[in-house]
Amino acid sequence: MKRLLLIVALLAAAPVAGYAQPGPDYGRPSYGGGRGDQDTARAAVRGGRQVPLSQVIATISARTPGRQLNTTQGDAGGRPAYFVQWQTNDGRVIIFVVDAQSGAIISRQGG
Repeated sequence: MKRLLLIVALLAAAPVAGYAQPGPDYGRPSYGGGRGDQDTARAAVRGGRQVPLSQVIATISARTPGRQLNTTQGDAGGRPAYFVQWQTNDGRVIIFVVDAQSGAIISRQGG
């Protein structure tokens, strides 16, 4: 009986494949890209080709109080950009598109 309960408990705790389905992307970048994003960003910051993410977060925080949810890198108008998913103090979610070379906010979506 104890073995049966143990087997049932282990099966219940095991992940089930096939449940996680990707949602539509609506033409937007994949937030939470891969590990390669971080390596690429570090190399670009060290090489002086882009501003550090900490500077970008400080700029956004000074203008829009809240917290960073996620960040990925991509391309905006042919230039490297940070896509920062931000939650305001009242719970709204905004996507900031920030020029990675200058640190300037290019646009904000949502909120």
